[in-house]
Amino acid sequence: MDGKGVISLSKGKTLGFWVLTALVVGNMVGSGIFMLPRSLAEAASPAGTVLAWAVTGFGVLMLALVFGNLALRKPELNGGPQIYAKELFPNSPALSLLSGFMSSWGYWIGNIAGFVAVITTFASYLSTFFPIMNSASVLLSIGSFELTIGHSLNFVVCSLLLWGTHFLALRGIEGAGRLNLIATATKVIGFALFIIIALFAFQSSTMGQFAAAHIDAEGRSASLLSQINAAAVVTLWAFIGVESATVFAARAKRKKDVSRATFAGLLIAIVLYVGISILTMGLLPKEQLMQSQNPLVDAMTAVLGPYGGYLLAALGLISLIGSTIGWVLLSAEVPYEAAKQRVFLQPFKQENDKGMPKLSLWISNALGQLLIFSTISGSISQAFDFIIVVATLAYLVPYLIASVYQLKLTLTGEGYAKARERRTDGIVAVLATIYSVWVVYAGMGDWKTFGFGVLLLASGILFYPLLRKQLRESDKTESAGTKAS
Repeated sequence: MDGKGVISLSKGKTLGFWVLTALVVGNMVGSGIFMLPRSLAEAASPAGTVLAWAVTGFGVLMLALVFGNLALRKPELNGGPQIYAKELFPNSPALSLLSGFMSSWGYWIGNIAGFVAVITTFASYLSTFFPIMNSASVLLSIGSFELTIGHSLNFVVCSLLLWGTHFLALRGIEGAGRLNLIATATKVIGFALFIIIALFAFQSSTMGQFAAAHIDAEGRSASLLSQINAAAVVTLWAFIGVESATVFAARAKRKKDVSRATFAGLLIAIVLYVGISILTMGLLPKEQLMQSQNPLVDAMTAVLGPYGGYLLAALGLISLIGSTIGWVLLSAEVPYEAAKQRVFLQPFKQENDKGMPKLSLWISNALGQLLIFSTISGSISQAFDFIIVVATLAYLVPYLIASVYQLKLTLTGEGYAKARERRTDGIVAVLATIYSVWVVYAGMGDWKTFGFGVLLLASGILFYPLLRKQLRESDKTESAGTKAS
């Protein structure tokens, strides 16, 4: 989550298998594919990276099986994995409301952080054409804080892209489904060509020793297990968005297309991510990779010269603009759908004359703007690392809840006619739950970022009393209207 282009659909429209698959691939293959090679080089050795991909791929496969199965067994529950939270406590309305609200809040925060990661990656790749965006010349100094020309330009670019997308979304987007499919196909073809070129240019000597000792940021030698833990959150970010078809399940032509599109999209993303992240290590020395602000451009430049880098940067910019539009729309859709199901603040149900969730768009993008301020005090790569940890931890809440809900169904037998299916789905649910808990544990490695992520999630509790008040007032209004009629 990762990356990430979502489509906006008018009411009454339906989605087929190919559009759903493009939605899943477009959401996962976004900012992560451009920046992950550098993040992984910082986190682990080649051996640690490969093992982290293996563990993450297996864990996300379990999650995908959970999402696909729930879409078939609980077709009436739409809007994303967070919506299952309210179903965990059917006999306790208070707990059902609280869990539904907090899970939707966490998923919403994760989406906001997700589109900020896409936007900051766009600024990074734009600097290929405008090197001044990397300028370290000091523009303003206040105490120990120094604002450089590069940081200020990155901030302006990110803000312009965010609010330009915002006003575009408010107007509605016609034909977005077809555009998303075309953009995703272009993206996949482009990255497939990158893999083919990288296979011919790959140098094992550039990668270094496969299981070489890895030195962390504090100069300590990290064990292989520590490397896998460090890379776990980073690699999971690549697969954020695997649940995208589930979010729009209500608009699918056939429910079975939701699970089929989820698996097809996951397989395509695995091939692209693993291929690109491993092959890039054989194109750029580790030291250079760790310092790169746009690793794929640097890798293609090393192989094909400047024009190769420019071509890839242009592909990246087109891809990231589409992804930004999609993620902004998805971020607004989450609280909008949750509000309609009475588990989120009720004003978020407001629509404009184009059928767009106007209040949700304004608030989501205002919060995104706050996160974009992180580009002022550090490099784009630092902002990206910070944001993806926050976003991934936020996503893990609804992922974990969906896994637990699936486990509950297998234990109670609800929706099952065959014992064999219950056992199989139960094993999948247990594995998905263990994986989700493990990634949360792995994310505790950076306590500062982890603490900030937890604080963002917990902040939702401040607004919970307001939701209860709004629902009580709504019920009174409906009751009075019923008596009057």
